[in-house]
Amino acid sequence: MSIRRTFAATLLTFSALHAAPALAQTEIHWWHALTGANNAVVVKLAEDFNASQKDYKVVVTYKGSYADTMNAGIAAFRAGNAPHILQVFEVGTATMMAAKGAIKPVQDMMKEAGEPFDPKAYLPAVTGYYSTSKGELLSFPFNSSSSVMWLNMDALKKAGISKDQIKTWPQVFDAAKKLKAAGYDKCGFSSAWITWLNIEQFSVWHNVPLATKANGIDGFDTELKFNSPVHVKHLENLVELQKDKTFDYSGRTNTGEGRFTAGECPIFLTSSGFYGNVKANAKFEWANAPMPYYPDVPGAPQNSTLGGASLWVMGGKKADEYKGVAKFFTFLSDTGRQAKLHTESGYLPITKAAYEKVKADGFYKENPYLETPLIELTNKEPTENSRGLRLGNMVQMRDVWAEEFEAALAGKKSAKQALDEAVSRGNTMLRQFERTVSR
Repeated sequence: MSIRRTFAATLLTFSALHAAPALAQTEIHWWHALTGANNAVVVKLAEDFNASQKDYKVVVTYKGSYADTMNAGIAAFRAGNAPHILQVFEVGTATMMAAKGAIKPVQDMMKEAGEPFDPKAYLPAVTGYYSTSKGELLSFPFNSSSSVMWLNMDALKKAGISKDQIKTWPQVFDAAKKLKAAGYDKCGFSSAWITWLNIEQFSVWHNVPLATKANGIDGFDTELKFNSPVHVKHLENLVELQKDKTFDYSGRTNTGEGRFTAGECPIFLTSSGFYGNVKANAKFEWANAPMPYYPDVPGAPQNSTLGGASLWVMGGKKADEYKGVAKFFTFLSDTGRQAKLHTESGYLPITKAAYEKVKADGFYKENPYLETPLIELTNKEPTENSRGLRLGNMVQMRDVWAEEFEAALAGKKSAKQALDEAVSRGNTMLRQFERTVSR
């Protein structure tokens, strides 16, 4: 009887052990702002990571536009339910830096989690944007990009224009007029992200200050300066060309990019990260080229600066959750994976090794358009005017700048008046941000 009872007890114990559910995976929530082809890239990255190990599960959630995603993340932190990872566009950097307690510096997290991490392995143009003045990397570089000029090569051929004939702004204006005459009467050229392209990148590319203090990188007590003669001349040109749709306004964000892939606007300035959608949707031969410049501006072109976004780790999470985030970032940094991500999405390879791998494989010989933003970023050694920008309240300021741009394009204000007021209103917002940070 004793042996039977012991055997039965053993069976019960064995059954209980094997009936117990497996240990639950730790979920890592990632909020992002990518749509279309790039949304598919994000989903695939999470799926591949989840399949590569059993301890963690990355759950991705689309939260709307870049501004919407950042605002949702900050609101969620205040409510105590922030995601682990928040994708924030580059102009949100100052806001995130100033959100005390809301973030976990990525360099600290990687070290605490025991994951190998060397900031010097990443492209300097990328890490410099997201680091403190002491070189501490605050967020994880992810979908970095720069601005380029996308070209409908079939349309250019129809209008008798070669790619080499559209390197400067006067050449773009001339080409756009020829395109209109060739039947593209709705839009000769346009751009997405009106202020990013025509104020921010424009300033950096021409080596003229957007603001003092190295465009805010060297201190929050900065003043805007983009009402200079070259800025005014550029807006005056756009206003004049808008009258007959040689230039046609396409909105404040990237919602108008479909005008290029639909064949409506044959010259279109926007992010290099537009590549995935162009590849998937354009039914014509296409290419891209560096941003145009005014040849009478001394030293132009200079170098471009970053667009896109990085991944911020939110504060207040458990150590084992941070360990999962760190492992995911190590997974993302893999050279082969970064090379593949670059060639499929058009975003920059964030590591030097990935860039060198793509180059060595000869990819750019067949696909030169993916190297265009990298060539722009490294065109010349950065200056105080071209290292990047870091301005508080930038999301809100972009709307203010766009309002003034729109007023000029609609003929309600002169270009000079619009830019003067954009600078004045923006400086007021910078002082408000400065007071918030100094509390």
